[in-house]
Amino acid sequence: MKKLICLTFVSLLLSGTAAFAAKKKVLDAKINQAIEDFYEHTSAGKELAEDAAGMLVFPTVGKAGLGIGGEYGEGALFVNGKRVDYYSTASASIGFQIGVQSRSQIILFLEKSALEKFRNSEGWEVGVDGSVAIANIGAGGEIDSKTLNEPVVAFVFGNKGLMYNLSLEGSKITKIVKE
Repeated sequence: MKKLICLTFVSLLLSGTAAFAAKKKVLDAKINQAIEDFYEHTSAGKELAEDAAGMLVFPTVGKAGLGIGGEYGEGALFVNGKRVDYYSTASASIGFQIGVQSRSQIILFLEKSALEKFRNSEGWEVGVDGSVAIANIGAGGEIDSKTLNEPVVAFVFGNKGLMYNLSLEGSKITKIVKE
């Protein structure tokens, strides 16, 4: 029952995504800025991104909730430094929550097989179709060595830098067409 209520709320929230959907030119500019911000926050992340098989960038993932919550964002996948496809991310939740927040997400596919599985999916759900490790950054700006052994690693950041103790579990990532 909770899942049905949650899905109903999210469908209502996302039915208005045309209002949230960015035009391609605007989205591209936001993506480029998010990549710049990411590289400023962590040099280790930049090095990892340069070696990654693919990089999925969501410059803004907005989340709103009042008991029932949802989040939505649009971004692009880069392979060999070139933008190849656009994607959306969406999720829903039930529980004590109130407010609105926004964050940026960069997901690095460190293994080619993980990138191929992602690209060949109809809609990829974090935690179901693939596991995503949230990067832990040490005091010296170094990435936790456990994180480096994972095939897919996410960096989540906002205006104040990298964020910790977040989960992307349950987020559904789907290819979209931008014109």
